[in-house]
Amino acid sequence: MKKIAVLGSTGSIGRQTLQVVASRPEEFKIVSLAARENDSLMLEQIRQHKPSLVALLDEERAQRLRQNLGEDAGTAVLGGEDGIIKCATESGCDMVVNGIVGMAGLIPTLKALEEGKDVALANKETLVTGGQLVMDLAAKKALDVIPVDSEHSAIFQCIGSTPVSQVSRLLLTASGGPFRGKNRTQLKNVTPSEALKHPNWRMGKKISIDSATLMNKGLEVIEARWLFGLGADRIEVVIHPQSIVHSMVEMVDGAVLAQLGNPDMRLPIQYALNYPERKPSGLPRYNPVLAGNLEFLRPDVESFPALRLAYQALEAGGTMTVVLNGANEVAVDLFLRGVISFNSMPAVVERVMEKHNNHKNPCLDDIIYWDVWSRQQAAAMVEREGDKYWHRQ
Repeated sequence: MKKIAVLGSTGSIGRQTLQVVASRPEEFKIVSLAARENDSLMLEQIRQHKPSLVALLDEERAQRLRQNLGEDAGTAVLGGEDGIIKCATESGCDMVVNGIVGMAGLIPTLKALEEGKDVALANKETLVTGGQLVMDLAAKKALDVIPVDSEHSAIFQCIGSTPVSQVSRLLLTASGGPFRGKNRTQLKNVTPSEALKHPNWRMGKKISIDSATLMNKGLEVIEARWLFGLGADRIEVVIHPQSIVHSMVEMVDGAVLAQLGNPDMRLPIQYALNYPERKPSGLPRYNPVLAGNLEFLRPDVESFPALRLAYQALEAGGTMTVVLNGANEVAVDLFLRGVISFNSMPAVVERVMEKHNNHKNPCLDDIIYWDVWSRQQAAAMVEREGDKYWHRQ
């Protein structure tokens, strides 16, 4: 029986991971859970899965969870970042599923690898900000970093044991989000509630907004670079509104391999948990006749410049991807709070990138420093130049 730690257990990926585990109790055991602050849902998860260790980043919520759980539950409740890390390193798990949102996922990933744990990675920001550190450590420890994102899982499955030298390019598919086909003028006044309505996937707020701007796909391009060892010039984004083809791999002889399936994250999650084996699932099967036509389009980087910025950051390398990510996390938060407009999000990111003096080959301390710097710059820029300016974008 494989023992699993789930970081971000109350989020979309975490909840679906627990669904997969619950459907296969003879194969998997949840030994630890970690989340940010949702103590009520965490309480339900503890009662269902009976982990030995849980943690909430919010110390007050952790204390409330401890009180509501009672002393005889058999589950230790920790608080703070150290508690999150202990769930990944001291729970006796075999694999860590990292579904934490944002840059906060980097250190738990590194700590898990240091302790010899395989990582099923749904937190793309881990590789966006610290890709070199993570992949070097995984190689040194001979551990697996298995992608959970449907696009990267598809590529992982298509490539298999094929040497990178035999791969010509990666074709990352993107649905185009809720605003596919709209221009910048039409996007000027869209609201957070409109941006959160993804046509194909049910996701958390941050990734839903990133999908609407295409920043999510830009982050996935950077993630793919580290997972598969190909440069930006060999990673292409293709808009595929149906989200049936999860991604494609073109080989040097021109053959294109694709992984198809319904838009359901439980399949890549189960694949990651069972890797390198495949097991039957009770999930709905893809029917090519009923699915209808499949479309493929070029992305509109004029209307959705976030994708262009991600490619620029990847080509620059160093700490530029850290700055891209940090500024974007702040911009998304400001948009969700109604402080800036939809079109202002990539504008804020681009301005911060322009101010950044890039540093090559960063260590973890460098990454943390420039992450903080980028967030401070983005917040100060919006505060200094005013709400009126940002709403004119």
